[in-house]
Amino acid sequence: MTSPQSSNSWLRRRALRAVVAAVALALLVGASAGAAPGEAALSGVVNLNTATSEQLVMLPGIGESKARAILAARGERGRFADVDELLEVKGIGERALERIRPFVAVEGRTTLASP
Repeated sequence: MTSPQSSNSWLRRRALRAVVAAVALALLVGASAGAAPGEAALSGVVNLNTATSEQLVMLPGIGESKARAILAARGERGRFADVDELLEVKGIGERALERIRPFVAVEGRTTLASP
């Protein structure tokens, strides 16, 4: 016969394993949808040469401060000829650029929308 204490311990371990498995599954599903945890999936692009601050902040990792920096850089230097020129904007590094690269363009209409 097993003691009630060892039975409770077994149930707690089993419940913990179930919770860990559920969290792992949720993270995998979020990653496969192309969105970071807590981030809505996006579709479309933002034209860096015509975007407003409101449109820029829809980009992953771009808040009001970085949006202002992008607009200031555009005002000082003129149009962006290439997306990689964002690296010259204060606050935009390699990681930030790679995160937003699928959603930015230098030509065409801004079509970015969150579901």
